Amino acid sequence: MTNASESKVAEPVEAPQEGPKLTPEEIAAHTQKMVGFKYTVDDYYEVAREKVREHARAVQDTNPVHWNEAKAREMGHDTLVAAPTFVSVLGIIAQRRLFEDVLTGYDLWQIMQSDQRLVFHQPIKVGDQLICDVSLDSFRQMSGTDLMVTKNVIWNQRNEPVMTTWTSLAARAAIEVDPELVDKIEHVMMQEPGGIDPGKTVTGPFARYDDPDPEVAPLPYGAINFDELTVGQEIPARTFKLTRGNLINYAGVAGDPNPIHYSDEVAKVAGLQDVVAHGMQTMGLGASFIGEFIGDPAAIHEYNVRFTSPVYVPAGDSAAVDFTGKVKSLDPQTRRGQLSIVAKQGDRKIFGRALAGVQFN
Repeated sequence: MTNASESKVAEPVEAPQEGPKLTPEEIAAHTQKMVGFKYTVDDYYEVAREKVREHARAVQDTNPVHWNEAKAREMGHDTLVAAPTFVSVLGIIAQRRLFEDVLTGYDLWQIMQSDQRLVFHQPIKVGDQLICDVSLDSFRQMSGTDLMVTKNVIWNQRNEPVMTTWTSLAARAAIEVDPELVDKIEHVMMQEPGGIDPGKTVTGPFARYDDPDPEVAPLPYGAINFDELTVGQEIPARTFKLTRGNLINYAGVAGDPNPIHYSDEVAKVAGLQDVVAHGMQTMGLGASFIGEFIGDPAAIHEYNVRFTSPVYVPAGDSAAVDFTGKVKSLDPQTRRGQLSIVAKQGDRKIFGRALAGVQFN
């Protein structure tokens, strides 16, 4: 995997010019050139109280820190805090800009998420104005597929680090598709009005681009007591059910218009057995599962998932996703622990690896 050796912050975005359709080789060459390129999204994202609740509902998370302000205060928060995967809402905005203006040549419906790593410096909470620094961390090719890792460092209005995220994506560029199918896809994709201009509220580049990654200094908030845990202890199993309604609701909440999550025709064109749940939706269910066990999801300081198989959701039935897990390790000096979880649809594993680091009381 090719790694960024230096920041390319002073260079303009040199996206390929419009004209003849680029070949996969030309698209790959441009993407390779963008490794190390860093920019900041032009507008901040303000976290709203009801959006926190909408997202918690979409990932089926009933923890009171997302819903009840009085109970959130009892657990050490001054307001409602977002579920751990709430960052997907902001991530979609940053990713769309990345593929529209920087990494051109890829169709949204042909991009699949393979890994997600979230490092939490503090919980996202109501009132935060989040500013996102974006970079292409690495790029390589394997068996005709472009593999890339994007990195987001997220800050609040007080210039405090909130999260650092790494997203691994697999994409195939310039695939020839039957024109009739392209027409069908265009009639399924969400239509948006042109001419929207929110203005520029954030101006980069910033000197922090070349700083080391922010350090992690987690707090336990309302998490359970470290002394109550043992290595190998099982987390009570839980099953979540997903319907097409859940998928459509999540797509709206997260702002993810990819039609493989709701269109049978597009899912078929993409080579899928059926429409599939969003990767961040299933990862969100996993965080809900963990949060229920530890008491306060804000105590999670890292959460990593490798996606190995999608959750298929049929039109006439619900899809059951079964979660199990255990305490993998405990560190008495830091009172931190690592939890491992398994997610399955039937006998098929959804996650190849899923780990959460937690700061316990």
